[in-house]
Amino acid sequence: MGPDTSKRKKASDFPQELLDLFHLYVHGDIDRRGFFSGARKFAVGGATVAGLFEALQPNFAWAEQVPKDDSRIKTERVTVQSPQGNGTINGYLTRPANATGKIPAVIVIHENRGLNPYIEDVARRLALLNFMAFAPDGLTSVGGYPGDEQKGVTLFGTVDKPKMTEDFLASARWLKARPDCTGKLGAVGFCFGGGMVNTLAVKLGADLSAGSAFYGAQPTAPEDIAKIKAALALHYASLDAGITGRWPAYETALKAAGVNAAGYVYEGANHGFHNDTTPRFDEAAAKLAWDRTVELFNKYLRG
Repeated sequence: MGPDTSKRKKASDFPQELLDLFHLYVHGDIDRRGFFSGARKFAVGGATVAGLFEALQPNFAWAEQVPKDDSRIKTERVTVQSPQGNGTINGYLTRPANATGKIPAVIVIHENRGLNPYIEDVARRLALLNFMAFAPDGLTSVGGYPGDEQKGVTLFGTVDKPKMTEDFLASARWLKARPDCTGKLGAVGFCFGGGMVNTLAVKLGADLSAGSAFYGAQPTAPEDIAKIKAALALHYASLDAGITGRWPAYETALKAAGVNAAGYVYEGANHGFHNDTTPRFDEAAAKLAWDRTVELFNKYLRG
């Protein structure tokens, strides 16, 4: 049996302005006090600001589609050397338990708060689909994901970003070079991780076969976009004005560079719509985007 989601709040249960305010909070643009101040006008009909704040927080039990001890997969904690980055980066490696021979690999890249249980579950979902998946923790250099989302966001802001990029590059190259990998590498990421998928596509060139970026920041320099050789699936939320607003220019640049890319805008969805731990989760959009991701990986990593 899966997790009980009967008490899950939906985005439609909240005013969009409140969701947008929470978006600013989770991305560090305003602090907790700023959220509480802006949310006061929504505390009506017995609701309190603290109650609204709590209702918008993640419930990681909802994200556990694949139990940590599922006998169909193997999981382990590993450390990857990253001499150009922060020295080392820790991560969560998952593989199908019955895998024989070499299998393709996918690097799974977290949001702006480190390797939380939601991202670990995404890695396990990929293992069930007969991929080897590795989810690195970009917070390794500051002690790792702290088990608290807001502390994670705060710590994320303290990490040297160029070095963190090198850590993810080192993770991708390590994964691709593993003796149990076919050499076919994919990448999937969310929020910050979506942007990192785009970055890896630029920096890895032909070493990345496929990338699926969820609401991620886009490269803008034509000379960088021209380096992309991976097939890309790019997922955007219609209500995520900032990131989605930059998609048309990225699409034009990708076409000019001859990149094999498909972009999708999910109507009525918020930034974070794939994350099934919060009310911003949109079940229909998340399923469709995930199906497109799996289709991409099956097509470009299995061959």
